[in-house]
Amino acid sequence: MGSYIIKRTLVSIPLLLIISFLTFVLINLSPLDPAEVVLQAQDVPKITDELIAQTKEELGLDKPFIIRYFDWIIACLQLDFGNSYVKGEPVWSLVGPAFLNTLKLTLVSSVVIIVLSILLGVICAMKEGKIIDKSVRGISFFLTSMPSYGLASLMIWYFSVKLDLLPTSGMDSYKSYILPVTVIAVSYAGIYFRTVRSSMLSNLNEDYVLYGRACGLTEKKITMHILRNSLQVAISIFCMAIPIILGGTVVIENVFAWPGLGSLSVKSILSRDFPVIQAYVLIIAVAFVLFNTISDIINAAMNPKLRNDL
Repeated sequence: MGSYIIKRTLVSIPLLLIISFLTFVLINLSPLDPAEVVLQAQDVPKITDELIAQTKEELGLDKPFIIRYFDWIIACLQLDFGNSYVKGEPVWSLVGPAFLNTLKLTLVSSVVIIVLSILLGVICAMKEGKIIDKSVRGISFFLTSMPSYGLASLMIWYFSVKLDLLPTSGMDSYKSYILPVTVIAVSYAGIYFRTVRSSMLSNLNEDYVLYGRACGLTEKKITMHILRNSLQVAISIFCMAIPIILGGTVVIENVFAWPGLGSLSVKSILSRDFPVIQAYVLIIAVAFVLFNTISDIINAAMNPKLRNDL
């Protein structure tokens, strides 16, 4: 198992390098001159060619592309993403707190999503074709088809404006988590529970279920065996739920004024703050690769046959 983990980790390194290079290239393909963006952010009244050339030299933008890339990637490994063009502060001082706020929202939402998905998946599988199965699937289909900003607006209107029970924005207390977590959970759990249900139904027809019943095992024990085997299929989806939510909270964070990466990224895009945008894209990409690796390792630990595939 140790050799598999090492091999799987080594495979991720070239992928991370490719992602970092593409991130750097895409930002540099922008038609806007970063030096001009910096001068505009500093409210320079008259931008001349001399000022642009001086700013490029100060920022190291006059160096060849490949040298700038290697300088940037080496600095990123030390969590040094440069300085914000707009605020002039280190990027990590802006991205770090925002990342922690988004991570808190993501982890709480992921726990709720996983619990709901497993619970609803098991109930619907065990009650296949009955009214509870049809009702849950129908309601989940309706809710997941709604845009998240629409559902968020309805919940703010009802629970915050009409009933005055929950805050509409910020993260001042545990109550601030309830509305955004609910919207995220409804959007994703309605999709993921179908995977658990489908996997449970396929395992219900396996021979070991019939053999277990013939041996006199209780339905509870049989259900636990089915669930354990079914989660081997769903584990990858649950692992990838974290980076998907991490990168998909942009709308929710802006609706609920959550001070996270999503809100920061929108502000950075509107103000053309390239270093912050680069850091955001790189963090989300690394999260996807990291959790994909973790899901592969967990699956290999649960199923030894997968260790020979690498």
